[in-house]
Amino acid sequence: MIDFKNELNPAQYEAATHPQGPVLVIAGAGSGKTRTIVYRLAWLVEQGIPPESILLMTFTRKAAQEMLQRTELILGRNLHGTQGGTFHAFAYSVLRQNAAEIGFPNGITLMDRSDSEAAVKEVKDQLKFGKGDRSYPKKSTLLDMISKSRNKELSIDTLVNSEAFHLATYASEMEQIAKGYAVYKKQHGLMDYDDLLFYLEELLTKDKFLRNSLRSRYQYIMVDEYQDTNLVQARIVGLLAGKNGNVMAVGDDAQSIYSFRGADVTNILKFPDIFEDVKIVRLEQNYRSTQPILDLTNAILDGAETKFDKKLFTEQTWGDKPQLMVPLSDFSQSNRVLDRIIELQKKHGPEEVAVLFRAGYQSYGLEVALKRLGVGFKKYGGLKFNEAAHIKDVLAFMRLVSNPADIIAWQRTLGHIKGVGPKTATKIAQAVISADQKALGKFTKKYQLLQDILRDLDGLRKKNSSPATCLEIIVPLYRPLLVAQYPDDYPRREAGIEQLSQIASNYDDLEFFLTDLCLDPDQHSEEEKKEDVVTLSTIHSAKGLEWNAVIIIDLVEDRFPSRKSMQKPQEYEEERRLLYVACTRARKELIMCAPASINRKNTDFSEPAVPSPFLRELDNALFDELQESYSGGMAKKKNAPVNPAAYTDTAPSISASKKPSPMKLGHCKHKIFGRGKIIERIEPNKLRINFPGFGPKVIVEDFVEML
Repeated sequence: MIDFKNELNPAQYEAATHPQGPVLVIAGAGSGKTRTIVYRLAWLVEQGIPPESILLMTFTRKAAQEMLQRTELILGRNLHGTQGGTFHAFAYSVLRQNAAEIGFPNGITLMDRSDSEAAVKEVKDQLKFGKGDRSYPKKSTLLDMISKSRNKELSIDTLVNSEAFHLATYASEMEQIAKGYAVYKKQHGLMDYDDLLFYLEELLTKDKFLRNSLRSRYQYIMVDEYQDTNLVQARIVGLLAGKNGNVMAVGDDAQSIYSFRGADVTNILKFPDIFEDVKIVRLEQNYRSTQPILDLTNAILDGAETKFDKKLFTEQTWGDKPQLMVPLSDFSQSNRVLDRIIELQKKHGPEEVAVLFRAGYQSYGLEVALKRLGVGFKKYGGLKFNEAAHIKDVLAFMRLVSNPADIIAWQRTLGHIKGVGPKTATKIAQAVISADQKALGKFTKKYQLLQDILRDLDGLRKKNSSPATCLEIIVPLYRPLLVAQYPDDYPRREAGIEQLSQIASNYDDLEFFLTDLCLDPDQHSEEEKKEDVVTLSTIHSAKGLEWNAVIIIDLVEDRFPSRKSMQKPQEYEEERRLLYVACTRARKELIMCAPASINRKNTDFSEPAVPSPFLRELDNALFDELQESYSGGMAKKKNAPVNPAAYTDTAPSISASKKPSPMKLGHCKHKIFGRGKIIERIEPNKLRINFPGFGPKVIVEDFVEML
């Protein structure tokens, strides 16, 4: 017999041994969620529940297999009959046996990704859309939009307007392609992965006998990562379990960060409303981080609009406070972070150090600094700087300013001109290098853009231009090529080019700039195969991972949270959860970076940066603030607070607004902007308030009503 009370903490034990009815387990970060599920499985079997009457739903087959294997190890015997796997795998197993009932008399043929893309292209061609239009969305993008539309249960028009505005002119045609794609699949007896879920829901809804049969068979249902379910998955769980069935949902609303995939946080938030007599168990004891780190992460969640209240705690009450680094600029941020990486590597080992960021392009400056010093790293989420095609394109232009005989750069640059293939590009390059004016005259007459490129590159070369000046000319020249070459996602790529401009503004010499940025990317390939390298990762890619030391960069408005999310309440709250996930990856040391200034787009000038509102909400007692001096060192802040809303060209303080105030920070109401959350008091009588839909506003406190 297993001694469950001894093996589990009180909350885990309460969840694992819950006898009957719906139970919602709110599993805070690092609280032993998987252990709880495994012991729940073992407890059910020990109570005499037949293994074949247990259904375990996860988001990866690997996760389900690991849980079942661990359960078998605990029990000391095999779990024959327990079904564990993904929603899609379960749906396929049910639909395959009931295909005729949903209009597939000859059985189901499941399409993979390439099959689906080919079908979408065929439908598009049949409708005669996009013929001769090079900027028309690719088949992969069309399929992505159709899939996301279904998973989010939004029209493509709504989706385009909220997430892909650059495709707005094609929204109507994409709607028609989506309808044609659905008809095409039905006519040919085909299903894609999204169909599995919706057909299962349809079958369970209309076939009462089958629904009752499945409920009778699977008397105990467990769903892992419930915060990541989409709307149809949650409805399927409801259909399988019934209002008061034995369903256990395990997850953490504070870690719901995948809405872009269709995940809906309201599924877990409304679980107690959907099912009857729900038992809620909170797993709050953390086995990963020290208490000072948890104190800060708890405070981040305190500001959430809607949530399940929980306070993470640990027996590891020791440890240093998290640190807040305030570099002078986003460029010096890379150098100061590099300093800390070297220090932390010696302390914890390279494999135990990670730098996290909101978007892939934000690490570009740091990647350059790491390469310059020969520090090995691996990157997850977003392309590495030297691997991004649009960055390679722009650097090819710059290489031609430096070396007009660089035939590889010519081939890459000219290959983007409409009508110029690889052979023609090589001929043009040879004509330029050999100064064959007769041949060049023919080419420039045929390709107008070629004439502009040659003229602008010659001008930059003669003036011995700086990297920043080169980009001022090259970026506008390249932008039409960018839009034509990457019509589906050029806005995202533009952010990377903007980051390149910021890096360039800190160099005076083009050769030095290109040497730093055009290092052979393959020289680090062997290093990246090793485990003893630093990790760079987007926060989305870091979920589920942990390190001894974590550094989070670019914690300023417009970067974290993003500018778009500042205007949308739901997205704003997801950004808060994203920061929570990032901070809870740290075991022993957490360092947050909020540069005091950022480089203006495509200029040599910097402007003051406003710290992330999530930082401004925090009590400055939760962290130690370090400011960069003009000599480059970091020193703990000792001076009087400075108002972050009125930054000067000296290093600002994030803790500026943390003066004692008789007015408690909370929610309020304004006649024009409506309900908002007070995030800062500005003496003597003003408040900085975040209004959903309008963003942060500074309001005289007499004009708001406290709630």
